Amino acid sequence: MSEAGRLSGRVAIVTGAGRGLGRAHARYLASQGAAVVVNDRGGDVHGRGDNQSPAEVVAEAIRADGGQAIASGHDVADWDQAAELVQLAVEAFGELHVLVNNAGILRDRTLANMSEADWDDVLRVHLKGHAAPSRHAMAYWRGQAKAGQPVAASVVHTTSIAAFAGNFGQANYTAAKSAVLGLSRVIALEGAKVGVRSNAVSPSARTRIMVSRPDDEPDDVAEWDPGDPLNPANVSPLIGWLAEEKCPANAQVFHTYGNRVIVISMPSIVHDLRTEGRWTPEALDEALPSRLLELTELSAFLDAG
Repeated sequence: MSEAGRLSGRVAIVTGAGRGLGRAHARYLASQGAAVVVNDRGGDVHGRGDNQSPAEVVAEAIRADGGQAIASGHDVADWDQAAELVQLAVEAFGELHVLVNNAGILRDRTLANMSEADWDDVLRVHLKGHAAPSRHAMAYWRGQAKAGQPVAASVVHTTSIAAFAGNFGQANYTAAKSAVLGLSRVIALEGAKVGVRSNAVSPSARTRIMVSRPDDEPDDVAEWDPGDPLNPANVSPLIGWLAEEKCPANAQVFHTYGNRVIVISMPSIVHDLRTEGRWTPEALDEALPSRLLELTELSAFLDAG
């Protein structure tokens, strides 16, 4: 652990931190001096099961490196448990500065074959699991501001390239990750009054959610090939930067892949077309097809990472 790290004195919650991206983020934040609440229910990639040992293992690894960490098995999509998670951070470390919303599951099906439970469960974990901790963290920071305490807090949300380009067989996941972008914007707007920033990160990384055989994921971040562009640890420095007290980024969307950080403008006006009087189908035939092709090419670029 860096004794004079860029996050020294900061307290962070990282959800879904027992494995993959969340684990890499938790360990990186701790290496930069942050005290970390490692939150993970320990279920499988589909959200089934309950085992706190992955969170405990990560917290213990941070402590073994000289950092500060405790484990949490709270269900971040449960309103009351999300409140308890925020309270745990404050009780354990005295305050809270950073919330990294990362927990997620997959239930892939084409929409025609998707069950109601597959839709509801994915939206619950990805969207409500972002909203509930954010709600209680925002209430805590608002209370601090009203009490005259200075607030310099950061919420980092995990979105996906699926939110920009869609993904076959992932209507539930794509819808949730698109909604996360809207949630981040609202938190940025509301948080500006009390000193809270909010940003969203779309990571390209090989985790249990991405690989076809989840058990192939290494047990330790150190086992990843440092040169692998899909190494989850490639994403964590951006998360750490966004968590810093004086970071200027707010209401932004980032996509990461290997050594690339792409800043995405959302929403943006690509074309503003006008006609005399009211549009007709014939005028639309003439005006739109070539311009829509440009957007198709952009989607292909995003699909390529």
